[in-house]
Amino acid sequence: MGESVAEATIIKWTKNEGDSIKIDETVLEIATDKVDSEIPSPFEGKLIKKLFNENDVVQVGAVIAIISSDANAAVSEAPKTTAPAQETAKETESAPAKSSETAAPNNYSASDKFYSPLVKSIAKEEGISLQELDAIKGTGQDGRVTKADILAYLPNRNKQAATQTAVKTEEKSTATAPASKGGAVGVPDNTILVQRPAVSVGADDEIIEMDRMRKMIADNMVMSKHVSPHVTSFVEADVTNLVQWRDKIKKEFEKREGEKITFTPLFIEAVVKAIKDYPMINVSVDQTGSKIIKRKNINIGMATALPTGNLIVPVIKHADTKNLVGITKDVNGLAARARANKLAPDEIQGGTFTISNVGSFGNVMGTPIILQPQVAILAVGSIKKKPAVIETPQGDVIAIRHFMFLSLSYDHRVVDGSLGGSFLRKVADYLEAWDTTRTS
Repeated sequence: MGESVAEATIIKWTKNEGDSIKIDETVLEIATDKVDSEIPSPFEGKLIKKLFNENDVVQVGAVIAIISSDANAAVSEAPKTTAPAQETAKETESAPAKSSETAAPNNYSASDKFYSPLVKSIAKEEGISLQELDAIKGTGQDGRVTKADILAYLPNRNKQAATQTAVKTEEKSTATAPASKGGAVGVPDNTILVQRPAVSVGADDEIIEMDRMRKMIADNMVMSKHVSPHVTSFVEADVTNLVQWRDKIKKEFEKREGEKITFTPLFIEAVVKAIKDYPMINVSVDQTGSKIIKRKNINIGMATALPTGNLIVPVIKHADTKNLVGITKDVNGLAARARANKLAPDEIQGGTFTISNVGSFGNVMGTPIILQPQVAILAVGSIKKKPAVIETPQGDVIAIRHFMFLSLSYDHRVVDGSLGGSFLRKVADYLEAWDTTRTS
């Protein structure tokens, strides 16, 4: 499920008990704080028992179903290991007991809210009361408190208690109104909350409920703007060599590699080179806001539009170790799985820098919002033909060239204008100086 994913919600079982299952056939659909996924069966057999229901929140690693195979073995969907049928049956019988053991510590089960066993365990270890736990703002599905929420709450626990006391003393203050009375979405508890404006609804207006992913996007965008002071720089790049090279080799490339080559892998290659020149773009700020984490790996996220209109950001891991063919295969594979809702949770985690291709919507430039905890995001605009003055040994001439705008939004806490502007210019330089003689 990925290192940072501790629990998942079962959205839908696509198979019922007694149904036959083929290898790689979807058994259920799950949702995490990151992505919705279809879970395929690693074995062929019959679904004997479902250990959880739809809408249950389950810890990663838990046994969620038993499948009998022709070899008379029972396996679980979630763990990576298999077990003989007899041993698995014993584990199944003990599973409810484990759940009941973790449901009651400190009377957390008395709350009207749902808490996963992992969150309850952390709360118990840290001595967090039920009242205090209920006050923590959750970012999970339906406002549930996740592992990340409770861990983010702990370092600022004393400060938040003081803030809450001050709010009770000054009940008339609208600037610090509690979230339950209309506070901002996705704002950390130790931040001054901003009152949402009242919105009138006309008789002919249509009210559309946000889907789960749109709510997560909204929360993340508000949070990012509160965390990072955004600054955006722009450059215009002459990418004529790049365009002509791609037009020249794209048919041969597809025939040789079995992959279509778009502009995205070319942009990613240029970005990776520029990050190596300016590694302080490839950093994060820790939760205290006082330490910079310099990333060793270069993992490039690429914003991808889904059929629903939402965006998701699959990540090309270790992009600095791959050639253009490898990057192209990753780009095409991730984009295809994203549009088919087949991305694994680990494929959208661990990004250190993100590219958003606003040109795919016909836009010439954009001012993207940083994907936390990264400190920069690049928007690439559409490529347009323009007349330009070209210097030649015989004098200046006017020629038709291909131009595009690049815009970089960056976190001004740690990225000054000099670094942000120089990095952006370096990306443009690599695109403009594209070698038209290269074969791949």
